[in-house]
Amino acid sequence: MIQRDICLLVLLVTAFLHSAVCNKGNKHKPWMEAQYQGIIMENDNTVLLNPPLFALDKDAPLRYAGEICGFRIHGAGTPFEAVVLDRTTGEGLIRAKGPVDCEAQREHTFTIQAHDCGEGPDGSNSKKSHKATVHVRVNDVNEFAPVFGERVFRASVTEGRMYERVLRVQAWDQDCSPQYSQVCFYQILTPNVPFTIDNDGYIKNTQPLQASGDRLIRFTVTAYDCGKKRAVEDAEVEIQVKPTCKPSWKGWNKRIEYMPGTGSLALFPGIHLETCEEGIWSIQATVEIQTSHIAKGCDRDNYSEKSLRKMCGAAVGDVDLLPAPSPMYNWTHSLPIQDTQDSSPVFWFNGSQSVEVPPGRLPAGGGAADHLTLSFWLKHAGGSGGKAGKEEEVLLCNTVQNDGSFSHYTLAVHGCRISFLYWSLLDSARPVKFLWKLEQVCDVEWHHYALSLEFPTVSLYVDGVTYDPALIHDNGALTPPKRQARLMIGGCWTDEKISVKVNDNETSRTPATTTTTTGHYLRGYVSGLYLRLGPVDSREVIECLYSCKEGLQYTDFDSLGKGMKVHVNPAQSQLTLEGDDALSFSRALRHVEYLNSLQFPTPGVRPLKLQTTVRCLSDEGCLMVPDLDGYLVVLQPDAPQVQLTGSPRSAHPINDFQGPQGVPIFPDLRITCTVSHSLTSNKLERAPRADVQSPDGIECSLERCEIGVVGEDLNLEYESLALDVSSVWQHGLETENSSRSLRITGVQNVAVYEDVLRSVSYRAGAKASLYARKFHVYCSEMNGRYISNQLYTEVDILHGIHAVSPSHLLSAQQFVHNVHQAPAELSGHAPVGVNRSSVFPGVAMVIIVVCIGFLALIVTLGLSRIHNVQKRGDSEGAELEAANQRDPFWEDSAMTITVNPMETLQSRGLVAAQKAAVSEQGDPEEESR
Repeated sequence: MIQRDICLLVLLVTAFLHSAVCNKGNKHKPWMEAQYQGIIMENDNTVLLNPPLFALDKDAPLRYAGEICGFRIHGAGTPFEAVVLDRTTGEGLIRAKGPVDCEAQREHTFTIQAHDCGEGPDGSNSKKSHKATVHVRVNDVNEFAPVFGERVFRASVTEGRMYERVLRVQAWDQDCSPQYSQVCFYQILTPNVPFTIDNDGYIKNTQPLQASGDRLIRFTVTAYDCGKKRAVEDAEVEIQVKPTCKPSWKGWNKRIEYMPGTGSLALFPGIHLETCEEGIWSIQATVEIQTSHIAKGCDRDNYSEKSLRKMCGAAVGDVDLLPAPSPMYNWTHSLPIQDTQDSSPVFWFNGSQSVEVPPGRLPAGGGAADHLTLSFWLKHAGGSGGKAGKEEEVLLCNTVQNDGSFSHYTLAVHGCRISFLYWSLLDSARPVKFLWKLEQVCDVEWHHYALSLEFPTVSLYVDGVTYDPALIHDNGALTPPKRQARLMIGGCWTDEKISVKVNDNETSRTPATTTTTTGHYLRGYVSGLYLRLGPVDSREVIECLYSCKEGLQYTDFDSLGKGMKVHVNPAQSQLTLEGDDALSFSRALRHVEYLNSLQFPTPGVRPLKLQTTVRCLSDEGCLMVPDLDGYLVVLQPDAPQVQLTGSPRSAHPINDFQGPQGVPIFPDLRITCTVSHSLTSNKLERAPRADVQSPDGIECSLERCEIGVVGEDLNLEYESLALDVSSVWQHGLETENSSRSLRITGVQNVAVYEDVLRSVSYRAGAKASLYARKFHVYCSEMNGRYISNQLYTEVDILHGIHAVSPSHLLSAQQFVHNVHQAPAELSGHAPVGVNRSSVFPGVAMVIIVVCIGFLALIVTLGLSRIHNVQKRGDSEGAELEAANQRDPFWEDSAMTITVNPMETLQSRGLVAAQKAAVSEQGDPEEESR
């Protein structure tokens, strides 16, 4: 028994010793996989690893040495830890230290290492495995709902169009996974709206929209993520329906009214360009005003061509080759004249006629034949009318006689070319031809031409712009014209050879005979054709003759935007703007103005056109801005009323008539120019404007005044009308005197014409038959556009005025005027002041008796005069009677005799007494016979 216990004890000691020897043998390191993939849910803390976490030790099954005591994770800030589930099997677990957030960090990577238990409980001599890499992915949980980026989405559409994409709404989800972070679809919550939305948030219309209905459509949309979670807050959509957008100019009036005398007028004060939100690269607009239908292309000074040349400072010596037909200028009577209010007559050349200017009207050539100026207005018929444009058409053909020699020149048009052939000397020199090719020649519009010759230099001005010849060449040997001074307009003479037949069977050419025919006829309108030899006109004069008084202008250059350009053509009929910004361009266009500087412009319509060219940033679908067509109406100007006033009669002693100065016809003449208020086209009276008179008010100029004789023509052998010639010449006026009238022409103000007309006197010689003479005067301005009234006056002769005491006549006249004073305009005398205290009753009675006696004498002498007048013959009596009927002032003669017997005594009775005394001595007319 004792032995058995001893054996058991020995065995236990042996086992213990054997175990102690074995533990001291921890020979191997733990082993684990090199890499692990793990997944953890956001709402969980355990990481699912693949492969599972196990650590093995070859020292197993030894206790401690073959067991796994733990796992260590390496990596700072790693939110995970590893625990050992079974030491013997080496199974482990990775778990999160706290909640993990996929949105904060979706993936984690770290290393893990296993260690065994060592050689004993104290873990001595513990061994570590290699480091394995662990990738942990945090799986998302649908914890967030979609959120829209904007609370309200806005867009606009144009009516009548279908859109694939009107706008796009977008929502975002804060979840990290593709499943829950994506918005899978959108939905329109508002029912019955004409829009749909796709899964990407694009909205399109299901039918064309109309701006006439609801212009602003509102509806609500929502979004869902792929986890079918709906957005917390829905979004609002606002879509505005715009009317159909057409690029065009907005804010302008088709009809524009211009009141004469108001200065410049802005044509487009409120205009702006609608670009439909397209990107603009550049804009160019041209404003054109059409005035070709007005006179010769625009409103100009409506004075005669002759007066206008003086106003522009042209050199003297001009000869009008196409004057208005008259007995003195009769070579133009066969040409058709266009009815116009223009400054000079317009003649029509129909392509089959020409006129020849009489030699007496041609200027002398002399040594200045190679220095000349031709100026004219031409409206060529162009390519219309038969052969027009196919052959040369001669405007002027002239052979000039110099000192013992002849020169020749021809001005012609051929299609769109104008040529000037100059032959300086027919005997020896060769002709030279200057040729210009100009569009103005054949555009069937009025143009002003001025050709200046300073041989060998020729200058051509067309509408005030100079052009150099396109070609100059020597024509070689040409048949010279006859050496005879001759000038033709509208054609030119040619020499033709004619063959003569000898008999019917045979034709033999005899020495050719030469005949002169006219050919190369012109087809078009010509006006104001002037020729001057000698000094040529300057550029300033030519521009003045052409310049328009109306047109387009741009003055506000300070308001131009950067890069803006403005260009106006010389005729001021076109204005071009260039820019690159629609807003600045519209602002600049508002400052385009129309100006008519004439005081009395031509009323009527001026068509307007605005053409626009736009270049866009993209070449595709650039804007097409339609042209604007409007018109400007120049209203009827306030017509000036030129009024002539003065005494209707005056009486002078016979010696004054026979004196060297004669008697003034209109000594107290006064000319006034008032402005009347006419009605506009809508029959409404315009705002009243105070009338102003010249010369203190408006600038009213006259161009012509004519004094005419009422009754018999003047006997130029004994009678004449005279005026201050030095004053006339000093003011640049001209006169034409005849037995019937005295005409004064030239542009001057009313003050000058007043002085000149007051200086006009009537003079009768000693052998003239002296009796009362009647005259009338009228004035006109702007080439007869406005004509004054006709002022009549009568000049009486006082015979034997020395036979009566002047003091007695004055006293009688004062008394009579005090009792019943006739108006000054009827009596023809200025009223004399009356002093009642200076007339005594006795003297008054004597004067009354004397007046009654004189009245009886007047009646007797009147009967005697009527008897003498009847003896002069029926013809003379008929002329006097006709003159009396034409003179409206004869109606007041009876009133004058009744009211003012003293005046009748002076102007009637003494005339008869003097004639009776003369008849006793012998009739001067009979002695002259």
